[in-house]
Amino acid sequence: MKRVLSVLLAALTGSVAAPSSTDGPVTLLFRDIGGEAGITFQHHSAPEKKYIVESMSGGVALFDFDNDGLVDAYFVDSLTVDTAKDPKAARSALYRNLGHGKFEDVTDKAGVGHPGWGMGVCTADVDGDGWEDLYVTAIGGNHLYRNNHDGTFADITERAGVGGGGWSTGCGFADYDRDGDLDLFVSRYVKLDLDNLPEFGKGKTCEHRGIKVQCGPRGLPGMTDLLFRNDGNGHFTEVSEAAGVSDPRGYFGLGIAWFDANQDGWPDLYVANDSTPSFFYVNQKNGTFKEAAFPMGVAVSEDGAEQGGMGLAVGDYDGSGRLSLFKTNFAEEYNNLYHNEGDHFTDVSFRSQTAPSSLPYVGWGAAFLDYDNDGRLDILAVNGHVYPQMDQARLGASAGYHQRKLLYHNRGDGQFEEVAARYGSVLTDERVSRGMAVGDLDNDGRLDVVINDLDGRPQVLHNELADRGHWLIVKLKGKAPNTDAIGALVTVKAATRSQMRLVQSGTSYLSQEDMRRHFGLGAQLEADSVEVLWPDGTTSHVEKVKADQILEIAQGR
Repeated sequence: MKRVLSVLLAALTGSVAAPSSTDGPVTLLFRDIGGEAGITFQHHSAPEKKYIVESMSGGVALFDFDNDGLVDAYFVDSLTVDTAKDPKAARSALYRNLGHGKFEDVTDKAGVGHPGWGMGVCTADVDGDGWEDLYVTAIGGNHLYRNNHDGTFADITERAGVGGGGWSTGCGFADYDRDGDLDLFVSRYVKLDLDNLPEFGKGKTCEHRGIKVQCGPRGLPGMTDLLFRNDGNGHFTEVSEAAGVSDPRGYFGLGIAWFDANQDGWPDLYVANDSTPSFFYVNQKNGTFKEAAFPMGVAVSEDGAEQGGMGLAVGDYDGSGRLSLFKTNFAEEYNNLYHNEGDHFTDVSFRSQTAPSSLPYVGWGAAFLDYDNDGRLDILAVNGHVYPQMDQARLGASAGYHQRKLLYHNRGDGQFEEVAARYGSVLTDERVSRGMAVGDLDNDGRLDVVINDLDGRPQVLHNELADRGHWLIVKLKGKAPNTDAIGALVTVKAATRSQMRLVQSGTSYLSQEDMRRHFGLGAQLEADSVEVLWPDGTTSHVEKVKADQILEIAQGR
């Protein structure tokens, strides 16, 4: 408690530096190629953000919708209070990756441009035909777009029964009941009436440090969450209440993550809640879950405070063989790094040195990624406030409305060093970021980053780091209907290091990363072994794999 307060006091008095210092010249890591790549999408948002509903959107997905081996990009757009009754006023966008750093806008042909007031996105091969389908969360009803294999999608929401309704945010597919097909969880945020919104700056929950701002989420009614069980016939049944994941108290759900935390072979579920305790649902192996966030140590901050949870990342950053959690939060609350101890988690945010630098920022998209291929997972978090009015005040420890990114380099001893400034202005330029997805856009073995920003065009950050290690990308093909092998664990051993990655649907903040699993190998020219633990418990094993390639592994071969 004393440590948290002392670091917050340092931030309030200005002794926590904003950009990290550099020793020597700046090194080129990322270059924003969005403009030259042909990505002209721009997120729609009201400039003054008088209502919370205008501050939260912006998921992005990286997925290969046309099966050509190149990762494509989908950006979610939103409406405003003034345009809410005109669903065509906003246009989400699908860009086909043409290779050589170029993208083509194929939104109109694909038929995925107008999901309404869009929020988030996740992908999966829902029907087991080997082609990626697209699920978009929105205000007033979500959309499931089935891939037609010809560059077009069909909206099968009504037939599938996954429309949801209300203000949906995060989403992710997983086979929680291990019957072979993929189920769907959807988090929801605030219950609101667009014709009767709380007045800007009026009321206790409509001020921030004495500044009049938008209202909420505190003081507004929350919404229950949704779990759609796949019936196996193209239809889903909503079972959240029976399964124990409905959130009857109506907390404010945002980012979600499916992963087997206790290694019992059954996927568990974590939900990042805003301004309320987060949820951790332990799979009971009988179609139900037990909420155990407090005993598991992942409900609140180290000092017991509720936090404004936004985005999530899951990864084994220290080679323990267990999946840990990283969660972004509101300003002055610090981001959480929860280390998986096997039967519980420990908040190591300050011990790992990731907490202090995060205090001034409002965090959103998050990812574990090995940006320099040294074999250790680093952390990237993107930031941006919800109150444009912060630029007129700059009170307290919070940064202004536009905020820089945080890049943490894994030192290999349980600690991280914040190094964004070491890599130049692409990371330190101040933006208003929301969704973020990581993937290798050009198959060169270096991880790229795509970010959906409010009040501007997206950032397409191409990794151009010259001094980096060897690599391996593993692409899995599971048995139908789960052809993506969602829930599979891939372990690569090279020399003395063992690395593990999880195949996920629904990542970061309301986003979807490239499902192919990337491993940095450092100086190693080959991996000693690659092992896959498939979702049904079977395994595949490959030995002596050459570095610097994309390795495809099919289940059962």
